[in-house]
Amino acid sequence: MKKWMLIVVALSIVLMFSACGKKAAKVEPVQEPVVEKVDEPVAQVEKPVLSEEELFQQKSLEELNKDQILKRINFDFDMYAIREDMKPIVQANANWLLKFPSVEVLIEGHCDEKGTIEYNIALGEKRAEAAKNYLVSLGLNAAKVKIISYGKSKPLVQGVDEASYFQNRRAEFIITKK
Repeated sequence: MKKWMLIVVALSIVLMFSACGKKAAKVEPVQEPVVEKVDEPVAQVEKPVLSEEELFQQKSLEELNKDQILKRINFDFDMYAIREDMKPIVQANANWLLKFPSVEVLIEGHCDEKGTIEYNIALGEKRAEAAKNYLVSLGLNAAKVKIISYGKSKPLVQGVDEASYFQNRRAEFIITKK
């Protein structure tokens, strides 16, 4: 029995030393490394800036006319002379047309609703002719410009006031060939 007692005492001493000798290690939380997100520069694909010539070539006649590349001009009542404030518009139209010598244009003469059909057809023709002559005086080839008169048959706006009449007394520049 002494032998058992000796074994129990020896085990107790071993356990006591093993339990007391070790101090519990502090467990510190593991800090994950801070990872910063670095945005890599994305190569921006810039759309090429198209020249006026390239834009012109890409567009159809309908698109060019819808975009109103060539601006309309207006006239005074019962007149077909180009107004002073409309001359810069015709000049800008001429400058554009001179850049593109292959272009052909139709100038439509229009009138307000006052007057007879016959009178307004004649007046619309004079307005279109005056616009054509001004373009030709600025260097445009006369063969590239055609005219037509619609008189009062195609009003731009409806109305029986001076503002409406003024808008209807006009010459429209329509691109007919590129």
